[in-house]
Amino acid sequence: MADKVTHARVFAIAAPTMVANLTTPLLGIVGTAVIGRLGEAHLIGAVAMSALVFDLIFWIFGFLRMGTVALTAQALGAGDAVEQRAVFMRALLVAVLIGLALIALQRPLATAIYAAMGGSEAVTAAAKTYFFVRIWSAPFALGGYVVLGWLVGLARTGIALALQIAINVVNMALTALLVLVLDFGIAGAALGAVVAETAGFAAGLAAVAYVGRDAGGGFAASGIFDRARLVRLFAINRDIMIRTAALITAFFFFTAQGARAGDTLLAANAVLHNFTLIGSFFLDGFATAAEQLCGRSVGARDRAAFERAVHLVIAWGFAFGLATTAVFLLAGGLLIDVMTTSPDVREAARQFLVLAGLAPAAGVLAYAYDGIFIGATWARDMRNLMLAALAIYFATWWALRPLGNTGLWLALLAFLLARGLLQFARYGRLLRTTFAVPG
Repeated sequence: MADKVTHARVFAIAAPTMVANLTTPLLGIVGTAVIGRLGEAHLIGAVAMSALVFDLIFWIFGFLRMGTVALTAQALGAGDAVEQRAVFMRALLVAVLIGLALIALQRPLATAIYAAMGGSEAVTAAAKTYFFVRIWSAPFALGGYVVLGWLVGLARTGIALALQIAINVVNMALTALLVLVLDFGIAGAALGAVVAETAGFAAGLAAVAYVGRDAGGGFAASGIFDRARLVRLFAINRDIMIRTAALITAFFFFTAQGARAGDTLLAANAVLHNFTLIGSFFLDGFATAAEQLCGRSVGARDRAAFERAVHLVIAWGFAFGLATTAVFLLAGGLLIDVMTTSPDVREAARQFLVLAGLAPAAGVLAYAYDGIFIGATWARDMRNLMLAALAIYFATWWALRPLGNTGLWLALLAFLLARGLLQFARYGRLLRTTFAVPG
């Protein structure tokens, strides 16, 4: 496979992912801008807080996408078409069960989450309105993770791109219509997401049926419930979930600290958070390429292809990470003005623009090695290293508390750097173990 891991191959996977991902932070930008046109700082904070809450809730189940990419790619590399289908069905069953559980537990979840966020009474009331509408999309949003993961694992990123763009464009259009034209307020923003994610999941199932028709291999229900494969699936998913929970904790803590500093600073951090999302989704394109190429190389037992993929992903990650940081530092002020009309929020956001702009450059290694570790299913080590990075994050914040919001942004940058450097230090030993020749 090594001769097939080229710059073009990396971009064939990464570029569609980048384009699709770029529409995701645009959701946050459009949502913030639409609600921002209503001229109320507490509504900007509420929609930003609730959108982040759902990003975090769904993100904790990101193993549904990540694990599906890795296991599907490994089955592809091993030439096992039956297992490719079984991976999809196992993951989809888990996704639907989790989604239904979230709907059933919506009231205690909302109470606990918004109490922990610590926003003002006005922000919290509006945020809960959003929450109780949006939660009904959970089974479809999580099922969509499985669909996207399976398609990417098979390197069918063009179809995955079309699905993701369609979902996000419909979401943005419905948000603008329901909020600005039909005057549904913050509930309209949530309803737009529910409709878009439901329609997107239905289209995703049609895409899976189309791709699966030509994939070859049979289908057996017994394969879905194979004991050894289920044990491996749950072990990988458990470790990825713990890792993701640690990552969510870091961003949840960041948002909660902003909320405790007041509505204006919460809104300013929400605006700047969109910058970090845009940068991260560029880098996530290369992480996705690493997941697929490294997973397929492990399945094929091809060390040369694996190392080639690692080198290319990291090199291009640095190129894009530095370029994105440069754009934000040069044009960040204009982007802030587009996202909010509040003079106070604009002024507050400009104070921390440089720190927010550095996030893409600081996160290059973190995102690249996340993709590498996921593709190789080094989930346990990724979990442990993420927990260590989280400890560094909290220690940095504690030491820099006198600097207020500046210290909070510096702690976030330290967290990004720690994640990448710790995985870099562990990579060599895991590589040798994975591709060791049986003796």
